[in-house]
Amino acid sequence: MKAPQVEALMEGLLERLASIEHERWSHWQRYLHDQGDRRDDGSLLLSGDLIERWEKQIATDYADLSDQEKESDREQVRRYLEVIKAALLKE
Repeated sequence: MKAPQVEALMEGLLERLASIEHERWSHWQRYLHDQGDRRDDGSLLLSGDLIERWEKQIATDYADLSDQEKESDREQVRRYLEVIKAALLKE
């Protein structure tokens, strides 16, 4: 595949992948908000245990995550791979 073809393919993927990213982010936000305690002023209180767990994950390289944590990341990436695969097979 030549550079102009790659550029066209990438441009075509942009909106589809951005849509998946928005779905992924929305799913995470729903989960996050469900974990908290909604206050009368609209703020959300999260438990210290959750914050500690997530901060540990943030500070951990992918290679050092548990198998379960890695699989969670892989599940998200598979959503992108299906779109990329379909685009490549179309060419």
